[in-house]
Amino acid sequence: MNKALDPLPVDLESVLAVLERTPATLGALLADLPEQLERGNEGEQSWSPFDVLGHLIHGERTDWIPRLRIILEHGRSREFEPFDRFAQFEASRGRGVEDLLDDFEALRATNLRMLEALDLGPEDLARRGRHPELGEVTAAELLATWAVHDLNHIAQISRIMAKQLGAQVGPWRAYLPVLGAREGD
Repeated sequence: MNKALDPLPVDLESVLAVLERTPATLGALLADLPEQLERGNEGEQSWSPFDVLGHLIHGERTDWIPRLRIILEHGRSREFEPFDRFAQFEASRGRGVEDLLDDFEALRATNLRMLEALDLGPEDLARRGRHPELGEVTAAELLATWAVHDLNHIAQISRIMAKQLGAQVGPWRAYLPVLGAREGD
C-alpha cells in the first residue's frame, strides 16, 4: 500500500537542495543533444527544451531574488513587477544550448550566493508581499515555488524529449504514461 508523502516544511535547506542541483541536472539533460530533442516541442503554442531553458534564465534575472528583495524591503506596500513568461523567445534568439546552460549556471550561482547572504530566519520567511495576480504571498512560499518551478520544468523537459522519441517505442507505449496527453506547462 502506498502512503502519501507528507509535505516538507518550507525551509532553506530543502529549497537550496533542489536549487543547487538544477544547473547540473539541466546540463546532463540538455548538453550535446541532437537538434530534434533540443528544439522539438509538443505542438503549437508549446515550448521546446531550449525555450524552457531560456525561461529559467529569464526567471533568474527578473523573478526570484528581485521579488524576495521586494518582500524584505517593502512588504505588501509594493506589488511585484509582472513576470513576462515569454521573454525568452527574444532573449535566446541566436544563442545555443551550451551558451544558455553556462548562463543559467552562472546566474543561479550568483542568486544562491545572494540568498545565502540574506541569512533569512523564520521571521523573514513569514514576511508577506503582493503578487500582481495571486495577491498576498510569503517569502517562504516564493522560495518553495522557486524550487518547485525548477522541478516542474525539469519534468516538462523530460516529457517533451520523451514525446520526441515516443513514436519509436511501439507497444511499450502502454507502460509509458509520460507519452500521454499533454499536461499544462
